[in-house]
Amino acid sequence: MGDAADDGGAADGVADADGVADADGDGKTDGDGKTDGDGEAADDEEPGRSRSRDLLLLAGICLSALLLVNAFVARPFTVPSGSMEDTLRPGDRLIANQLAYVFGEHPRRGDVVVFDGTGSFLPEPDRPAGFWDGLRSLGRDLGLAPAGDTVYVKRVIGIGGDRVTSTGPGGRITVNGVPIDESSYLAPGDEPSGVAFDVVVPAGKLWVMGDHRRASRDSRDHLGEPGGGFVPESRVIGRADWVVFPIARWNSLDRPAAFAATAGTGGHGDQR
Repeated sequence: MGDAADDGGAADGVADADGVADADGDGKTDGDGKTDGDGEAADDEEPGRSRSRDLLLLAGICLSALLLVNAFVARPFTVPSGSMEDTLRPGDRLIANQLAYVFGEHPRRGDVVVFDGTGSFLPEPDRPAGFWDGLRSLGRDLGLAPAGDTVYVKRVIGIGGDRVTSTGPGGRITVNGVPIDESSYLAPGDEPSGVAFDVVVPAGKLWVMGDHRRASRDSRDHLGEPGGGFVPESRVIGRADWVVFPIARWNSLDRPAAFAATAGTGGHGDQR
């Protein structure tokens, strides 16, 4: 569009200059024969250049705003596996709210969270992060690179201070002695847990599980390992609040009502 506008402006300038020469009737242009035509052409070209600069500036501002939003506000992730079916399916695109747990807020029972599993689900790296590791991490934070295989999405079942138990097949999971009705989000045909466990969640950590219990490797699978399967709150990237793609699955990920029964039973503050 910029070239087309410049060409058109130059053509108008020539026509005006010729028109003045004819009107004088002596075959001469006003002034030195160039001033009128070239001046008008320059005037016509300048808005085109200005528009191009404005468009580039606007594109730069939009890109910067998008990068800042990705880094600090709402970050997109693609669900890699079926461990959270039917709540989330492989290939779903979700948005993690990175402001959900700032200003003193904590993850709550029932939240679906995106977290870095390093140190809980995966061992700590055996070497310090180098320059390229830092660059890749920055790219992931800005949404310019894939999240990588250390990032997980699970549902919070227990928070710091909670006692979470299961008697295995046929029994419900209990949180601080309260049985949780998980029928609203468990994958059809799944038991709450195929294995028995009895844990107390350390302060500042979370007990997380997938909604498709038969297909999920979660906190249960890391009992007895360093970290015990508990996810540090500091490793939580954000709360998964929306599924935005495919369009047919566009919906919000609300906290299940079943966890309301655990309010005031312990953990980091009375859960509303």
